[in-house]
Amino acid sequence: MRMPIAPLGLAAVVTAGSLPASPPAIEFVDVTAPAGLRWQPGPLAPRGLNLVETMGGGGGLVDVDDDGLLDVYLVSYSLDAHDALFRNNGDGTFADVTARAGLVPGMRGMGLAAADYDGDGWTDLYVSGYRASRLYHNEGDGRFREVGARAGLANARWGTSAAFFDYDADGDLDLFVCNYLDFDPTGAVPCQMIEERPFCAIERFRGSPSALYRNNGDGTFTDVSAAAGVANPAGKGLGVVAADFDDDGRVDLFQANDTAPNFLYRNRGDGTFEDIGLRAEVAYDAAGHALGAMGVDAEDVNGDGRLDVFVANFTNQANSLFRNEGRGVFRESAAALGLAAPSVPLSGFGARFLDYDNDGAVDLLVANGHPFEPVARVWPGITWAEPLQLFRRTPEGFREAAADHGAALARPLPARGLATGDLDNDGDTDALVMCAGAAPVLLRNDGGNRNRWLGVRLEGAGRNREAVGARVAIVAGGRRHEKRILGGTSYCSASDPRLLFGLGDVARVDRLEVRWPDGRLDTLSDLTAGRYVTVRQAADGRSR
Repeated sequence: MRMPIAPLGLAAVVTAGSLPASPPAIEFVDVTAPAGLRWQPGPLAPRGLNLVETMGGGGGLVDVDDDGLLDVYLVSYSLDAHDALFRNNGDGTFADVTARAGLVPGMRGMGLAAADYDGDGWTDLYVSGYRASRLYHNEGDGRFREVGARAGLANARWGTSAAFFDYDADGDLDLFVCNYLDFDPTGAVPCQMIEERPFCAIERFRGSPSALYRNNGDGTFTDVSAAAGVANPAGKGLGVVAADFDDDGRVDLFQANDTAPNFLYRNRGDGTFEDIGLRAEVAYDAAGHALGAMGVDAEDVNGDGRLDVFVANFTNQANSLFRNEGRGVFRESAAALGLAAPSVPLSGFGARFLDYDNDGAVDLLVANGHPFEPVARVWPGITWAEPLQLFRRTPEGFREAAADHGAALARPLPARGLATGDLDNDGDTDALVMCAGAAPVLLRNDGGNRNRWLGVRLEGAGRNREAVGARVAIVAGGRRHEKRILGGTSYCSASDPRLLFGLGDVARVDRLEVRWPDGRLDTLSDLTAGRYVTVRQAADGRSR
């Protein structure tokens, strides 16, 4: 069912929970089985196709029926399985609605991006994959219609992560798709074969140019990759985040590349982008090496008002945290903040900033898993399945905290995609982990709402209904916190588009500010904690 339509302007408020009488310990609980999330992606293919399928494992948390509850979409990397859609019943369980949804089989899928690309009020789905893709138009009745070819989104390369965002500031959402390798699984594969499983050096593969599709406003898209300057064949794109990194009012792109320099595409504002990754000091590590970059996220980690970038990297390479210094310059800060050394033995894929304990500080969750099954026979001590990492923000930096919050976080997984969101609307952040060759894992955050919180859902007035590019700030307890609506993030995954602000012990928010993508400002005052607030932009675009 659809959410009730509220009057235009700022007024829709939904209460979604209250503080418990006595604060419990925080634990991430594996609720996959009791939630009814029964889905098995199938075994990984042997030889050449194994390289394609082992990189899969995407999906996300998306409210496809507009009932205020996050549903689960799972992408299948195998032709032997089918993408799946599970509807959130609102009681901790999910119903498999795949058959009614009308999802089209026959594709080795990779990633998921979600947005209402045509502004009809329903969230649509883009699924990337190997030499194929799908654009599912949400019909609003529980069914989807595949319109990719008709819409002009027939990506014939190896698509991975994708992001909806408005690059040309015309009010509708365009689509950027990372493409990975120029790879033919039926030809000679430059990999060490261990029985039927490859162990590959990705630097031996050619990259593939990523794609930018301009939304024409009539349900179709035009490929503008070359004209916009983002079709770099040296890229090996696995992760993307769309955000305004230099605060000039235009949305830029950061692309994480595997064994190639990362790209930071600065939006010039004339329909073109300039790659400033090298001079911004985000292309390489401090020693000048291109890393095996996979997942990515952005957040203002130190509260200076600028977006910093986290990148999850391959085994024996520390993860990266690029601190935004302003003026188009970043500084590698992972080691100084305690994020580098713990990551060296692991391969990071999905990554999401969050405030899991609602204390107002930015924490970090990383999903790990080595890309190649036989790694232990090549590198003793390194494993295919690896534990998640949860880093809690402290005054000194970040501290590993997974061991403090339940056995589920310690379970080794061949993890790939990671999506976060508030599945039960209780005010704390839950997580969905997608895997290669294994079932997904749904982790419920129990006790993370022991501190106070405020959730914010934005609804733009035009065709950018998700308000990608908007900035939201709260002032509470004498402190100011700001978050942004980003495009993309993590690895091949779509997360809850709502923003969740941890307030610590502060019971009221003095002021909520929304700076919409068009630059207009809306302000609400004196809000009680412990609820979600929906802010709707006025139809005429004016602040109210």
